[in-house]
Amino acid sequence: MKVLALAGLLTLAALPAFAQAPAPPPAQPAPGASAPPAEPPPPLDLATAIRNGHINIKGNLLKSAEKMVEADYSFKPPGIMPEVRTYGQFIGHIANANYLLCSRAKGEPSPSKADIEKTVTARADLIKALTESLAYCDTVYSTLTDASAVEKISMPGPNNTTRQVARAVPLMNNNSHNNEHYGNLVTYMRVKGIVPPSSEPR
Repeated sequence: MKVLALAGLLTLAALPAFAQAPAPPPAQPAPGASAPPAEPPPPLDLATAIRNGHINIKGNLLKSAEKMVEADYSFKPPGIMPEVRTYGQFIGHIANANYLLCSRAKGEPSPSKADIEKTVTARADLIKALTESLAYCDTVYSTLTDASAVEKISMPGPNNTTRQVARAVPLMNNNSHNNEHYGNLVTYMRVKGIVPPSSEPR
């Protein structure tokens, strides 16, 4: 009886140790076995895709404007045609287009009455104009929905006509135009030995 009682006590004493033992690590896939498929990302709707495009290029443009020093805002590569824009003129041209295309999508006259490309030359003023133009566009992209993206708005057409287009059209044109001229800024930065924002280490 004493032996049985002692064996029972030893068994009871061992139970907490078993209860507190750590769980075994999860099984690892065998060498060469493929990992289980990842969860698919959520669906990407039209409005979000257009808005994401604006957010991405906006960041690259603002950083590009800051990267070039004042003296190089008048820079353009040597040996090219005189009508080719300087770095600063590209910044002003982008700001002009932001106001033009985003105001069309918003259905109101452009709040900017100046030709920024031709009248603004100082680096600080051009950065300010670019920043304000992109902030104005933010008010359009941030409220875009799939329903409003396909609403018809009036835009100038060929030969002094007016054309009905989806609201998304001028916004997609704006993203395309900004990316096109970001490419010009990248070239100028590379000539000056500057790493463009989109090529910086992540």
